[in-house]
Amino acid sequence: MTFSIAARSADGGMFGVAIASSSPAVAARCAHARAGIGAAASQNITDPRLGTALLEALARGLDAGAALAEVLRGTPFGAYRQLLVVGHTGPPAVYSGAHALGIVGSAVGVDCAAAGNLLARADIPTLMIAAFEACGGHFGACLLEALRAGAEGGGEAGPVHSAGLLVVRDVAWPIVDLRVDWTEEDPVAALAVLWRIFAPQIDDYVARATNPAHAPSFGVAGDR
Repeated sequence: MTFSIAARSADGGMFGVAIASSSPAVAARCAHARAGIGAAASQNITDPRLGTALLEALARGLDAGAALAEVLRGTPFGAYRQLLVVGHTGPPAVYSGAHALGIVGSAVGVDCAAAGNLLARADIPTLMIAAFEACGGHFGACLLEALRAGAEGGGEAGPVHSAGLLVVRDVAWPIVDLRVDWTEEDPVAALAVLWRIFAPQIDDYVARATNPAHAPSFGVAGDR
């Protein structure tokens, strides 16, 4: 049903999630990140509250493993969930409940964790981790590259229809929040198109919010 990666940049300045699914609007329910705190994904039979709870636990100073354990203790339906969490420091953590659907897989890297359910192959998360760690580009591009590697490795056992990319940095809102909520074509490829359009403007949009008097123009008719 879903495959995803949650990660932090090597310097700890950015956190993000890239995710794809056969379900509509997957990123709206499953991807969670907070600047300076961490990133999480709550998937399989989704409870978005668990993603928020993981970030709250990280914000109180718990590491990823302890945050995951606390959230699982607080829910009666943990066996139905698949959770990923990455904090500011320390190893990421992943959990797949006993009732996770179909072929289930997970993998953990130094700064990232990947997992999926209803997969075509159990090693899809391992392919995603390898792609992320081999990437030398922008953090958002590396998350997207990991998602692409998962999709090209087989992805879900059935068609994938939605995808999303979420990145937070040093402001209170996501600097990247791109979504393909439904397509009959390839949502990961469509997400890559959105990224190519949006990525060069990331810092411009931040500047327009924080210092509009000195921010770049939009370059459209009537703009001064």
